[in-house]
Amino acid sequence: MGSGAGSFLKVVLKNFDVLAGPVVSLVYPLYASVRAIETKSPADDRQWLTYWILYSMITLIELTFAKVIEWIPIWSYAKLIFTCWLVIPYFSGAAYVYEHYVRPFFLNPQTINIWYVPRKKDVFSKPDDILTAAEKYMEENGTDAFEKLIHRADKSRRSHNYPIYDDGY
Repeated sequence: MGSGAGSFLKVVLKNFDVLAGPVVSLVYPLYASVRAIETKSPADDRQWLTYWILYSMITLIELTFAKVIEWIPIWSYAKLIFTCWLVIPYFSGAAYVYEHYVRPFFLNPQTINIWYVPRKKDVFSKPDDILTAAEKYMEENGTDAFEKLIHRADKSRRSHNYPIYDDGY
């Protein structure tokens, strides 16, 4: 009977990642997510929503690179440790990864080459584009420089007798 318990313990330890993985990455987060929905605090909602975003991303990476990942012998243990860090509320790993890596990636469209659509060649094709260009110029050079630029453009327009349109604003 002693050797049976010892061999069972060896099997459990040898397959710890396989047994603990679903508990850590699915069972506890599902339970905690349901509890978070039932509370009025938005902090726990954010923790578990960010966790599920990261879990989905990890799963997509694993599915995409399955042939490469199967050659990494410590992958399952590394994933288990990383998932524990994401899940355990003391570390708030999910919130940290989301705030420092995922959120900036999705908020800055220039970093996403797949979805990035280059701007039109004619920057001044719409009034919104002119406002955007003006705001960018002011950010880079300051409002005084922008006022000087307008003053120079106005002087140039008057000296060349270009018509000045007044649209009522």
